Amino acid sequence: MKRVLAIVGDYYHDAALAEQSLRKVMEPYIGNGRLELTLAGRDRLPGLLAEQPDLVVLFAENRTDPATDESKVWMTRDVEENIEQYVAGGGAWLAWHSGMASYPEDGPFVRMLKGRFLYHPAEHAVVTYTPVAGTALGDFGGPFGFMDEHYFVECREEETTVFLRSSSVHGENIAGWFHPYGDGRVVCFAPAHLPDGLLHDDFARAMRRLVAWCLELEPQPAA
Repeated sequence: MKRVLAIVGDYYHDAALAEQSLRKVMEPYIGNGRLELTLAGRDRLPGLLAEQPDLVVLFAENRTDPATDESKVWMTRDVEENIEQYVAGGGAWLAWHSGMASYPEDGPFVRMLKGRFLYHPAEHAVVTYTPVAGTALGDFGGPFGFMDEHYFVECREEETTVFLRSSSVHGENIAGWFHPYGDGRVVCFAPAHLPDGLLHDDFARAMRRLVAWCLELEPQPAA
């Protein structure tokens, strides 16, 4: 059985909604006994990472109190280095939405991701997500869309493979990329923020494909 650790929830992102989304994504694997999902807050990552899960999903930004003190963060340099060593040694990491936000640009974590969140417009908009044909993770169907935060990111495209692009009234950008890292695997995935997206069937199908790649499992249909 594959073991997945999900670190979810921060000031702007509800942990319960993230859990509901993840369970929808992973139910086909949980239901057939191929996957065990553990959810935890950011403070528990160092201890749980030492247990060597098969995949870590991060849906939480680095700032712990952005409304009053943006300097307060949770990911220390030691935690960054532990994450990098875990992935390089054969682990898998899925940086999902806010899991790319506010982390040190020059640190080992962002270097491992090969990209990071930059900003999103203040107004939500319908964002269309378009798979990139001919990529291993872009083969999950046609474009899909919903009301969302339109994440704008920077990505070192020459060092990774872009599998998803986004577009809205605010412009166009990269929305997903993946690459090997040492003996491990890394995926970055920009959607989604609102319930419209997090519980959307097309979102779940796309996310399920990423989980399957990270864990080297056969893709599964919806439950």
